[in-house]
Order: sequence, then structure tokens, then C-alpha cells
Amino acid sequence: MTAIADLTPAADTVRRRELAAFLRSRRERITPEQVGLPIAGRRRTPGLRREEVAQLAGVGVTWYTWLEQGRDIRASEQVLAAVAGTLRLDRDERGHLFTLAGVAEPPAELECRAVPEGVVAMMEQLHPFPAAVYNVRTDVLAHNRAYQWLFDIESVPLADRNATLLRYTDPAWQARLPDWSDGMARSAGALRAAMAEHVDDPGLKELVARLRRESPEFDREWEQHEVRPLTSLTKRVRHPEAGLLTFNCTHLWLGRRSESRLTTMVPADDVTRLALDAARDG
Repeated sequence: MTAIADLTPAADTVRRRELAAFLRSRRERITPEQVGLPIAGRRRTPGLRREEVAQLAGVGVTWYTWLEQGRDIRASEQVLAAVAGTLRLDRDERGHLFTLAGVAEPPAELECRAVPEGVVAMMEQLHPFPAAVYNVRTDVLAHNRAYQWLFDIESVPLADRNATLLRYTDPAWQARLPDWSDGMARSAGALRAAMAEHVDDPGLKELVARLRRESPEFDREWEQHEVRPLTSLTKRVRHPEAGLLTFNCTHLWLGRRSESRLTTMVPADDVTRLALDAARDG
């Protein structure tokens, strides 16, 4: 993405004009009913008002008005994310908003948009078998409905949707994995193996530093310098309603040089298969 500082004055004006038009068009397609706002009197314009968007996004009315007017102001990543959520932008629209605003899109969101639509469609066809796409850092880039049912990943903030981080630091995630402590050495070893091939990856370095700060267990395992290649395995998951389920997990890499993988979870016994069938039909 071209940095704002690199744009000519004319190009910057065009960018801000495009941003203003894009925001107006997205605002006008959202009805008050969609966001739970009461309808008071006759509305002269379609969609939401500027002040309503500002209120819902938690930003100043004047600031948002200037943004939509194409004024020369700067927006933070957090503010743009709030506006994108309020306007119900999809993944591509969200990326377009960040580009027009001259702000680097968060890496996790950028990679989510990089998951091919064909892979997303394939995961849905695997339903009711859980499936998800991970990158080399074990960020959850995409998932299907069955995976959401099994792990409730969408309740986790986007920045924290990392399988290794959740295994070591999230009690709710650990409650769903009865063998989570047994897999700690494997998780740390797989991450160290990935680190060897991506020593300059700032995201990977940041993840390891965070894990070492927040999890004494991870820090202890990391100091062992064990290396564990990623392999297919059998995993048990305790669902809050369906009980203890068992899956055979298989990893499929998305291309010869791709660092992303599709992990599928196939029932390992009849109890698990019946539970998935019941969830699909329920």
C-alpha cells in the first residue's frame, strides 16, 4: 500500500474524496432497524445519519463528519475498525476502507481476506465436520460453522484468535480441551520449529514474547528448546452441551509453498458422529 506521505497533493485529494464517497454509500445502505435504533419521525435521507454512525462507533460526530466530507484528517486502526463494524463492512470492504484511509490493515485481518473463497466454500461443504485455516503462527484465519459450534471462536477478539495463545492463556478454551496440558510441549515445539524457518517474522516474535509474558507454562516449555513437527493427531474436545467428543485431525497445506493449512476434524467414534449430526439438524 502506498503511504500517505508518498502521495502527491492531487492524489491525496482523490483518495480522500473516494473515502468520503465510500463511507456515504455504506452508511446509506444500513437501516436504523438493522442496528437497533428507534425510528423517530420521517427521515429525509436513506440509511443512517452521520451522528448515528458516530454514536454507534464511539467516535466524535464532528470527526466522523469531517472524515465523510473528505477533510485532511488521520484515523487510527482502532477507530477505523469501529466504523467498519458499525457499517457492517465485509472482509473486502474493510480492507478497502483501510486502504483509502491510508492505514495499514491489521495483519490478522489481511490474512483472513487472503484465504481463497474456494477454500471457504470447501469448508462449508465439510459441515458438520469442523474445519479451520491456520497460518504458520497458528492464527485462526477462517473457520466453518461446525468449528464455531465446537469452539465458539467468534466470541474471542480477533487479535486473540490464535490456537497456541488460547491453549496457554484462555481458561474457557482450556475447558474445551481436556488434554490441553498434555499438548503444551507439542504446541511450544511446533511454534519453535516454525520460528526456525521464519526468524524475521515480527508477528511470530511478538506472539512468542506475549506467550512468555502471560504463560509461565509456555515460558518453561520454550526454554526446553524442543522441536516438534506438526503432525496429524487424535484430539478430544469437551463441548458444553454435547459432552466429550473425539476427532481425527488432518492438516492439508494450501499449496506447495503455502504456510497456511486447512485442518479438518473428522469424528473418531460414533458418539462424536451422532453429536455432530444432531448439531447440524438442530
